[in-house]
Amino acid sequence: MALTDTAIRNAKGGPKAVKLADERGLFLLVQPSGGKLWRLKYRFGGKEKKLSLGRYPDVSLKEARKRRDDARIKIALGSDPGDEKRREKIQSDVEESSRFETVANEYLTKVESEGQQAVTLRKSRWLLSLLAPTLGSKNVGAISPVELLEALRIVERKGQLETARRMRSFAGRVFRYAVATSRAETDPSSVLKGALTAPRVRHHSAILDPTEAGRLLLCIDDYVGQPLIHLALKLTPHVFVRPGELRRAEWHEVDFKAEVWTIPAEKMKMRQAHRIPLSRQALEILSSASVLSRGQKYIFSALYPGDRPMSENTINAALRRMGYGKDEMTAHGFRAMASTLLNESGLWNPDAIELALAHDIGGSVRGTYHRGTHWDERKRMAQWWSDYLDQLKVSSAAGSSANHRNKGVLKAPTV
Repeated sequence: MALTDTAIRNAKGGPKAVKLADERGLFLLVQPSGGKLWRLKYRFGGKEKKLSLGRYPDVSLKEARKRRDDARIKIALGSDPGDEKRREKIQSDVEESSRFETVANEYLTKVESEGQQAVTLRKSRWLLSLLAPTLGSKNVGAISPVELLEALRIVERKGQLETARRMRSFAGRVFRYAVATSRAETDPSSVLKGALTAPRVRHHSAILDPTEAGRLLLCIDDYVGQPLIHLALKLTPHVFVRPGELRRAEWHEVDFKAEVWTIPAEKMKMRQAHRIPLSRQALEILSSASVLSRGQKYIFSALYPGDRPMSENTINAALRRMGYGKDEMTAHGFRAMASTLLNESGLWNPDAIELALAHDIGGSVRGTYHRGTHWDERKRMAQWWSDYLDQLKVSSAAGSSANHRNKGVLKAPTV
């Protein structure tokens, strides 16, 4: 007896799945959970088979019968509808796995598992969100350089030149991953070098004059604000690490006895652990910070709730409160200050300075060698630098003339 809509709606799940037969092999499978699934029983090649036709009520009785009739026509013509459906599913899966957005997300999952920094991942996902509207649904292996360029030009025309450049770079990484996983044959981004308008290089604003540096250090001493922010401001010139490395510093990374701060590789731009010798002044600042945040994970934690590092803009915001505009000084500018004044002193090996800045100084063998041989020099340089900063403050407070930088050098410890 043929099924009716009323009988289907009234069907309830029981201890076991129940079949409600319709006509010509069509039946409704009522599961114990109450779910209702359409199935077609048929024979092909001498074997009894079943074909899924959808779920009720998404697929109505009328639609289920239409799908049954379509399948029976295919059987009559010598095709197995079950095999055909499986082939379509495989093809659909292949197409989905080859979409640019799918490949990009797969690539991001891969680099995340390899330890890429969260901030870098967030930037990459943002770049993907800009590419997705134009390229997301396209087959990654079929995207031409012209199509990629047009996606980049959408952003470029808005004046966002650096963003367009980063989009091309990110897309290139996705295409190369697609080539490596056999879903593309070429990287169309490689032929677009020079096609985009090059952004003007903007360096981080920094104070490089010793007299002005001394005045800045005095302003930091006089800073009125949240105590941990004040201590972070005071420590930054002494260790001149990247702002993200400072704000995410954790107490377990600091060895007060050995007088060293070791930043793990996963936090470093170059993905290599970085050791920082701590001067007497840096250790005193850290000791003061320990009174405020020793029981927390981060040395410079956010005020509320205390289990997160301070914001990435905290140091810059403090500089603005002190009256230093973004075209005068930035948190990153302390690195340029240290690099310039240490090199101008003429007292230190340039490689030791580069290693103190956690810059790559060459091939892996040379880099390994220099990381070892310059450690003692870096310890002496760290203390000299902190003493020199103190002298700059003294000279600035005394209102010294242009000779005060040389005085600072002369009064620093003998190397």
